[in-house]
Amino acid sequence: MTDVTDSQTTQRTPRPGARSGSPEIRLALSALKGLHRDLIHDALAYRPLPPASKDGPLVRRLPGRLRKYAGWMPHAAVAAAGLLVLLIAYGLVLGSGDPELLVIIGFVPAAAVLLTLVRPIAAFWLSLVSTPFLAALGSMWDGWPWSPSTFVSHLVVLTVVAARTRPRTAAWMWVLTAVFGLFAEVYLSSEYGMDTVPPMLFVAAVVLLVVTMRHIRREAKEEVAVQQSVTAVERDRRTLLEERTTIARELHDVVAHHMSVVAIQAEAAPYRVENPPPELEKAFATIRENAVAALTELRRILGVVRAEDYEAPDAPQPVLADLDNLLANVNEAGLSTQKTITGAVRPLPQGIELSAYRIIQEALSNALRHAPGSTARIEISYVLGGLGLRIVNTPPQGLVKPSPGAGHGITGMRERVTMLNGEMRAEPTEEGGYEVTAFIPVARAVAEEAS
Repeated sequence: MTDVTDSQTTQRTPRPGARSGSPEIRLALSALKGLHRDLIHDALAYRPLPPASKDGPLVRRLPGRLRKYAGWMPHAAVAAAGLLVLLIAYGLVLGSGDPELLVIIGFVPAAAVLLTLVRPIAAFWLSLVSTPFLAALGSMWDGWPWSPSTFVSHLVVLTVVAARTRPRTAAWMWVLTAVFGLFAEVYLSSEYGMDTVPPMLFVAAVVLLVVTMRHIRREAKEEVAVQQSVTAVERDRRTLLEERTTIARELHDVVAHHMSVVAIQAEAAPYRVENPPPELEKAFATIRENAVAALTELRRILGVVRAEDYEAPDAPQPVLADLDNLLANVNEAGLSTQKTITGAVRPLPQGIELSAYRIIQEALSNALRHAPGSTARIEISYVLGGLGLRIVNTPPQGLVKPSPGAGHGITGMRERVTMLNGEMRAEPTEEGGYEVTAFIPVARAVAEEAS
């Protein structure tokens, strides 16, 4: 008789207290891993304290000679704390009449303080481990387990290490200090005087809390700065896309008009010639088909960049000949303007005229918003190689405050000039006003054809 083996896998019921079903055990193991990562792993690592930043508010107020050494102020503060610990120990040793103890009870705590400059985690362990040995050397100190010198030394070490690490490390150092203090108070002799565990834990908690709040505040400021930078980049990118979309919508009417003229002329051309050859009729038919196809593709592309609520303008796009109406509206809004035209006035391609009109319009709008009560001067120069524009406004006058702006108008003007292979400059004037200059090149053949 053949045995048949069941291939189905039996599921095992997890045992009570297993790691997968015990969140308490996982939490404890995670805490121990954090302790190992913060205070045990690479405890002897060499981490020199870098010079401080010289851009702080306190550093700016220092004289010029002291300012170049301001980066070493934290190092000097730690060295001064080590000297203070040494002086406190020296006072204790003089009171005991045993100056040989200064080498141990003075230099060891001071060394722990100075060690925070290069090996911060090792300095904490040195300060904590050496405390009971220093306390057991004699009974002349009024305090257990921390004497006055080791009390100050351990607080300085906690502060410096917490400032150089992260908040979780500060919490672990306080917990280990509390465990050691309770152990020394319960299991070790306390015949050396006043119990210093409660004051140590209280003062250390306050100091570490202040340092932790400083850490959190600094990290929050850095995160806000990063978010603001990302937001500014995204806002500039969105503004650029919006301006390009606006330009595409406006130029659609110009290009569509020319393509429509090409299509109509190509369709009517064979009827204006008596007995045209078949090749000519075929060529005009091809021109018309290509013009209609290009016009269809242009409308399809415009449909991609057009907003849902966009409505095509009823009137044709403005040109430089319509500039007087714009200046009249601006004068009624409170901005006094003066227009100057140099060179031989001639019609230019409609795209160039539209862009020049929009640049002047945006520059005057900026003057209305940012320089209320000022006057503006518009200079239009028809030169052989193209069209020059210069819009200058005086500083704001009166009691009306300027309106804030995000610089989107400047972005739009630059996009228009760049699209036409021109050059533009926008900058404040020495008198406190603002100046916008632009040059739009126009090929001579194109200018002659437009005229």
